[in-house]
Amino acid sequence: MVVTLDDTKRSAIAVKLADVKALQELIISNEETLLGQINDSEIQKRLQEMLDSDRKNLGVIETVIVQYGIQGEPRKATQELIEKTKEMMQGSELSLYDKFAQHELLKHGQAMTGIMLHKAAQVVGADVDIAFGPLNTVNFENRAHQEQLKGILEQVGTRELTGKDADQGLWARVQDAVAAFSGVVGSAVTQTSDKKDMNVQDLIRADHSKVNTLFTELLQSDNPQKIQEYFGQIYKDLLAHSIAEEEVVYPRVRAFYPEDKVQELYSEQAEFRTKLDEIKAIEPSNSQFKDKVKQLMDAVGDHIRQEEFDMFTAIRNNLSSDQSEQMASDFKAAKAKAQQEMGVVS
Repeated sequence: MVVTLDDTKRSAIAVKLADVKALQELIISNEETLLGQINDSEIQKRLQEMLDSDRKNLGVIETVIVQYGIQGEPRKATQELIEKTKEMMQGSELSLYDKFAQHELLKHGQAMTGIMLHKAAQVVGADVDIAFGPLNTVNFENRAHQEQLKGILEQVGTRELTGKDADQGLWARVQDAVAAFSGVVGSAVTQTSDKKDMNVQDLIRADHSKVNTLFTELLQSDNPQKIQEYFGQIYKDLLAHSIAEEEVVYPRVRAFYPEDKVQELYSEQAEFRTKLDEIKAIEPSNSQFKDKVKQLMDAVGDHIRQEEFDMFTAIRNNLSSDQSEQMASDFKAAKAKAQQEMGVVS
């Protein structure tokens, strides 16, 4: 059985995720600033590619936060660091080399924090591990970006000290280092495509996977405290998920999905909310608790099968990739708003 965390520790993870998001926004700001300060076309090209990747990875981080299910706020120390770094990057006290060196350190810290969060998720439980899965994208790409930044530092530093360019063979070494790193991490998910977000089917499917894992962990546990913790997360996740679907997904699929099936989905989710409140009123040590949870799990399973094998097909057949990705972005925003209004904030 996996180790579980109390609400205080779950909130601490949410705060660390909020730090990661805030620092990702700083990374993007730094790269926008540095692009305006560099004249070298090769470095501009590499920095622009890095910026494009980091903008996409901000969306990945936002997805992880919503999937985790607890909204946090960045620490005061992180906010102060961000303001100080922006001031240094935009000022003239640091040389261009110094600014790139600070940026590389920031990338290193972001990569290590992301890896630590992923490892923590594996310890916490299968449900959190699933929610944190997309974070690997950001972790791997930050490590690859560090190799690119090492090459930029070598070129910029040599130019500042000597007025001459470094051996151009450095870019080949950089590419070799990136390729070697890619070989180590294996077939990592990347954001190198033109996709701006996951499509809505993948996002909803990730929710389904997480809640199924939570149901399994709850039913296998004999510890009332752990059972209560698992149910608390199921309650929050199902409620936020249903609100987002009813606000974003169901109204849009009505144009091409049978009305009776849409109404069935609405009705099922209303039933889920009723069952959740019934279970919430029962003590976890009561034998009826797990019986009610099992009934809810079975009902949710039927609902999931209709969405994944029927509604998803209709979405694929009637929406373009861009439309499906936009729906995913809207779904994610609606779910985050629901979580905040429910008080799922640390």
